[in-house]
Amino acid sequence: MPYRRTENVVRRLAEREQAILDAASAVAAEGGMAAVQIAQVAARAGIAAGTVYRYFPSKTDLVAELVATIAGRELDAMKAAADAAPGPLSALAAAIATFAARALNARRLAWAVIAEPVDAEIDAMRLDYRQSLAAELETRIKTAIGGRHLSDQDARVAAPAIVGALMEGLIGPLAPMLDGDAAAHREAVQAATLLALRALGVVDARARGLVAQCVMP
Repeated sequence: MPYRRTENVVRRLAEREQAILDAASAVAAEGGMAAVQIAQVAARAGIAAGTVYRYFPSKTDLVAELVATIAGRELDAMKAAADAAPGPLSALAAAIATFAARALNARRLAWAVIAEPVDAEIDAMRLDYRQSLAAELETRIKTAIGGRHLSDQDARVAAPAIVGALMEGLIGPLAPMLDGDAAAHREAVQAATLLALRALGVVDARARGLVAQCVMP
């Protein structure tokens, strides 16, 4: 009779894999994607390097799973915030503000996962994440256009442009260093969300009201 893993064994294996991914995330948050090496991740997780290799045969495998995990988490947060909003335009504002706030709160990690210069193989993996971010915003923009909350425009162009603006304005090398200042972080998220809404054609007074609803005081 073939061996079948018990529920306890499956749970322990999943917990070990998650511990490795948590360690990789912490390493990337401190030193960027280039710092995510098997030995460093193993040391951070408190396990042997050989154990990491049992779950992830190479650094590329580890980084791919790390990017997929973080991407899924961030997209889920955007969607949840938008779905909880009362209307299409507030949903769009919530999605933008949520991405902006979460990226800024984990700035080094966000840059590592989205745009930090890396080798071509890893960058190809991260392209899916950037495309997914743009696709989520494109959906929200199209819904707002369909409900006549936004003027007619090409959402396929507008959505990636918004993603690019948020990345450069908040987490890229040109973005201001805010040194953990909560008030400054909040103001930066508000400014970035306002910029995005204005670029999409939301008049200033309405844009400010939308941002006030979705950015915590």
